[in-house]
Order: sequence, then C-alpha cells, then structure tokens
Amino acid sequence: MELCRSRGAVSFGVCRLADIRTDDFLLPAQTILDLPFAVSVAMHLSPAVLGTLEDHPNQLYEHHYRQVNFALDRLALDLATLIQNLGAQALPVAASQLVDWQNQRGHLSHKRIAAAAGVGWLGRNNLLVTPQHGAQVRLVTVLTNLDLDSDRPLGFGCGSCHACIAACPARAIGETPAEFKHLDCFAMLKDFQSKRYVSQYICGLCVRVCSGSDGSGQSD
Repeated sequence: MELCRSRGAVSFGVCRLADIRTDDFLLPAQTILDLPFAVSVAMHLSPAVLGTLEDHPNQLYEHHYRQVNFALDRLALDLATLIQNLGAQALPVAASQLVDWQNQRGHLSHKRIAAAAGVGWLGRNNLLVTPQHGAQVRLVTVLTNLDLDSDRPLGFGCGSCHACIAACPARAIGETPAEFKHLDCFAMLKDFQSKRYVSQYICGLCVRVCSGSDGSGQSD
C-alpha cells in the first residue's frame, strides 16, 4: 500500500464483502459477487480547518471537505489502475456520491466497510472513528477480485468519551450507534443549508471534537 501512503492516506484495510451486510448497498448483486474484496482508505481532515467551526459549518470546511473527497477519488482511481495492471479487476467507488437522495445513501457504506476492514469502529456519532484521528477522516472504497488478506475489525473504542453528544446541535447522538437519530441529524443539515452557511448537507461539529487521542475522542 505504498501508493496510499505516498498520497497522504493515514489508514487502510481490507475486508471481504461476504463478511458484512450488503443488502443495503445500491450496487448490482453480480458486482458484489464478482468483486468480493473491499479496500478501505482513509485520509485525515485538517484539525485547523475543523477548528474554525463554532455552532455551524462554514465555507472553509465545505471547500476542504470537497477537496479531501476529490483527493480520495483520485487515489482510488490510481489504486484501481494499479490493481488492474496486476491482472485483476477493480471498481473505485466515489468517496461522496449520493444515489438515493431521499434516504441520503451512496452506492455502498464506506464506514461499514472501513469498520469491517479494521480501519476504525462505528462511533456514537454514527461515523467511522479511527484510533489515531477519531472521526476526523474521510473514506473511499475500491472493490476488487484481487485475492487479498483481510484485516480484523476493531472493537468499539469510544470508551468514556461523550464529546460528540455534547457537540451535536440536533441532539441526534445517543449512547450507542444504534440510538443515532438520522432524521433529526438530517433536519439540522437542511437547516444549515437553508441558512446558506454551506451549499451541501454537511455539519462537522461532532467531527471537530472527535480527535482520536489514545483510541477515542476527547475524554470527559
């Protein structure tokens, strides 16, 4: 994975799609069968940019968010090309591309693949949380039929940290990921957009306080 490291990736891992739930993926079933391995790659968001957030997202964060997604997409394309040059098939899946606007879903769940690949765990904020950088990462996925060794998933590592609960303006975060209130979160994202803070449905406030020191966010 020297390519990933050289392009700024801070973490990556591999899992088998058969090991995770794929019935909510918006990909053809045959694609999942033909490309049974998933490579998950993470890039670190800028703590300095996140530090400019107060009680709502801003244009600095929106631009940075887009640029990191773009960098991930370019890396995924080059990684897929590298795999193809090895004689295998590879499908790069965009870091942030909605194909079901009503339910805010992409082709697949990058965070669930990343969790299965040992990149991190699903945190209380319902985002992928990594040991080194908390939730301050963006993700991309490459599907392939190249025979790769799978990584082991990590256990839930948020510990006693509840920083994201206090930071959430929608009060959408509970004690466990299962308690996350999607509709309340999305309503707040729409409110932020309607007030023209940003032009897309993003927030970043729970991400800002989840720095990942010692395997969790910021301690209480």
